[in-house]
Amino acid sequence: MAILKVIEVLANSEKGWEDATANALAQASKSVKNIRSVYVNEQSATVKNGKIDDYRVNVKITFEVK
Repeated sequence: MAILKVIEVLANSEKGWEDATANALAQASKSVKNIRSVYVNEQSATVKNGKIDDYRVNVKITFEVK
C-alpha cells in the first residue's frame, strides 16, 4: 500500500495557465520526489490596461511518501 501526501502550490506565468502549472511542478520537483499528479484547483489572472498581465494557478500536487 502506498502512502500519498498532497501539498498546495501557488505559481504564476506571463504566458498562460498551462505554463503556470508547469512552473509549479518544476519548482515543487526541486524538493519533492515521487510526484504522482497535479490537480489545478483554481485559476486566476491579473489585468493591466485591459489585457491579461499575469496568469496564476493554485495546484494540488500529490506525491508518494517512501
